[in-house]
Amino acid sequence: MRRPLYKRILLKLSGESLMGDQLFGIDPEACLHIASQVKEIADLGVEVGLVIGGGNIFRGGQAAGLKMERTPADHVGMLATLINGISLQQSFERLSCESRIMSAISCDVMAESYSWKNALKYLQSKIVLLFVGGTGNPYFTTDSAAALRALEIQAEVLLKATKVDGIYDKDPVKYSEAKKFGQIPYNDVLSHELKIMDATAIALCRENRIPIRVFNLFAEGALLRAVCDPKVGTLVN
Repeated sequence: MRRPLYKRILLKLSGESLMGDQLFGIDPEACLHIASQVKEIADLGVEVGLVIGGGNIFRGGQAAGLKMERTPADHVGMLATLINGISLQQSFERLSCESRIMSAISCDVMAESYSWKNALKYLQSKIVLLFVGGTGNPYFTTDSAAALRALEIQAEVLLKATKVDGIYDKDPVKYSEAKKFGQIPYNDVLSHELKIMDATAIALCRENRIPIRVFNLFAEGALLRAVCDPKVGTLVN
């Protein structure tokens, strides 16, 4: 059995990770695949908090086309993350993996309101937490929410799930000579504008010394390797 590097993690997922091969929406099999990976590390004793985006349902860039102001557009995005959280939790139910949804926006019928103390109690009881609603405030991305929740739950690392196997000096899809970084300082990510997360999230992690590991969620055994192998992906520290 592999030995995890971390006792407690915060996993940041994009909403697009739930789409599967679709162009929009939620693919139940994609949700089940992600939930299976999370259960695999939870069974090793890793305590997991998870922040999910909403880009598979609504993105801020759509606001202009819909003639929406930024604040209500962000509210729609927050609701999209709630939809994703409920969908993903159903996959945990299928796997008999206990989980809770905690929302930064009040929606008591569908999710428990976020509470720092309750979150810590759930994690200590080995319950997987799905944090939805972003930070509960407009103008803040779910990347910022991930950094904030990582700090609040005292996570040892923020795992940023992407479609590529780390951070490169240029787009590896377009440039075959792109160089992958094994490790990179926070300041270099900010100064070179390597957009793996928004600048607010990077700065928050830097100020509080929370390392960020960027990895490819869609590789075989991706999440297990990300929590057990220090060479997987790129470490921002």
